[in-house]
Amino acid sequence: MALSACSNDKNDNGNNLNPQNNGTSGNTAGNGTVKTYKIGWQGPLSGDNQQLGINEVNGSRLAVAQANAKSDLGFKIQMIESDDVGTADKAPAAAAKLIQDPQILGVIGPAFSGPTSATGKTYAAANMALISGSATNATLTSSGFTTFHRVVPTDGVEGTQAAEWLASKFKKVFVVDDTTTYGKGVADVVRKTLSGKGTTVISQGVAQNTQDYGAISQKVTQSGAEALFYGGYDAQAALFAKGLAAAGYKGLKMTGNGGKSSVFTSGAGAAGNGWYFSCGCQDATTAPEAKDFAAAYQQMFNTPPSTYSPECFDATNALIEALKAAVQKTNGNPTRKDVEEAVNNLDYTGITTQVKFAPNGEVAAATVNLYQQKDGKIVMLGKIQDQK
Repeated sequence: MALSACSNDKNDNGNNLNPQNNGTSGNTAGNGTVKTYKIGWQGPLSGDNQQLGINEVNGSRLAVAQANAKSDLGFKIQMIESDDVGTADKAPAAAAKLIQDPQILGVIGPAFSGPTSATGKTYAAANMALISGSATNATLTSSGFTTFHRVVPTDGVEGTQAAEWLASKFKKVFVVDDTTTYGKGVADVVRKTLSGKGTTVISQGVAQNTQDYGAISQKVTQSGAEALFYGGYDAQAALFAKGLAAAGYKGLKMTGNGGKSSVFTSGAGAAGNGWYFSCGCQDATTAPEAKDFAAAYQQMFNTPPSTYSPECFDATNALIEALKAAVQKTNGNPTRKDVEEAVNNLDYTGITTQVKFAPNGEVAAATVNLYQQKDGKIVMLGKIQDQK
């Protein structure tokens, strides 16, 4: 497990490395060859929630491409991608693919909270540093996952601020979750905070694989709730939006970061207009700090960056920075433990946040924004605490 991460494989992104160079690419720098070190990426690249994974992996791919294009990095990077379909049951196999390759020194992800919960201890046992750009369940940094880090605020932060915004407007809120680690986690925070503010809360769980939201939509409509919060992912939120529209529900509708994606917009259609989204994520299409990133992303993928693209870009660049420090410290022969220590010592300025981790793996700075879908497009309204 603690071998040098020089690679002689074919890069997942299609860059061929020379197998005759004993783990180095055919590129040269000065009088010597340039070593190639491997990192991993874990998240959903297929299944109902693949769009969020595609947003994220593209951010990582861009970061790796830009790093490899620099002449002063001193080495090349190969990113190995592992698809966990965004589900806890597929996550162990996806993690094993990365852990069992002794040349992989650190991992971006897992993207979702359920897969992180299912693999966090295994990664920790392998001394594999994790930096997630989107796994937000609050318990992940208190569950013994000693190598887990994230660059986004937790559901504890996001759920609290979302609930405070709802409580400032409504006296009765219906909270539904999809029973997943993420969905139930954020919904429970919303429930607790709303109750603490004196708001009447009606609760129900609806399994993630549900395809017919007619019954729960009728129940929400008949409850008299002035607002609804849904803890779950984009594809299911879209089905729920259609169900609520068919049931004639007129209250405010809101979901968290897991629902904010083009999958929701396309799946819900007109029923998605008016929905609100809380998200500890940046709108890279409008943020001044992300101007260069957004332009490069558009050029590379022929589409604008979306939810968690910039956060995963930051997470990947932070891991590359840690790898660079470990390479320098070990004279080119870092172990996974060396990289994990370098991640713990990071102080990297990203486009979404300052990547500096507390001892438990939480990022120091955390901002939650409020978004709304208008005329088929999700737009950022600003920091949720500033919204009236």
